[in-house]
Amino acid sequence: MPSMTLRVLLPFEIFADESDVASIVVETAQGAYGLLPRRLDCVAALVPGILSYTSAAQGEVFVAVDEGVLVKTGPAVVVSVRRALRGTDLARLRDSVEQEFLKLDAQEEAMRTAMARLETGFLRRFASLSKSAS
Repeated sequence: MPSMTLRVLLPFEIFADESDVASIVVETAQGAYGLLPRRLDCVAALVPGILSYTSAAQGEVFVAVDEGVLVKTGPAVVVSVRRALRGTDLARLRDSVEQEFLKLDAQEEAMRTAMARLETGFLRRFASLSKSAS
C-alpha cells in the first residue's frame, strides 16, 4: 500500500520527520483538506489549527500548528510553520493553540505598533532636522 513521508519544519529545527504516513488532514483558510498518497501534487497556505496524520507505527497523531505552508510533491509532504505543539488530547491541544499562538500573535502586533511609532518619530525628527539645516 502506498504511503507518504511527512516533515514538519520550524524556523530553526525539524519538528517531525515521519515515514509510512497513510493520510494527513490540515486546516486552510478555505477549510480542512485531506491528503492521501496518490493525491496530485499541491501547495496550501495553512492557518493556525490542528494537523493530524495517521501512521502505521503511531496511529493517529495530532499536531497544533501555526500559520505556514504545506507542499506535497509525490509521496513527500513538507509542512513549514512558525510554531508547533504535539499532543494526544485534542481538546487540550485546541486550547493550547488558542492560548499560545493567539497570545503570541497579540504580542507581535503590539511590537509592530511600537516599531511603527518609533519609525514615525524618527522620520519626523529627521524631517525637522532637514528643514532647520536648509
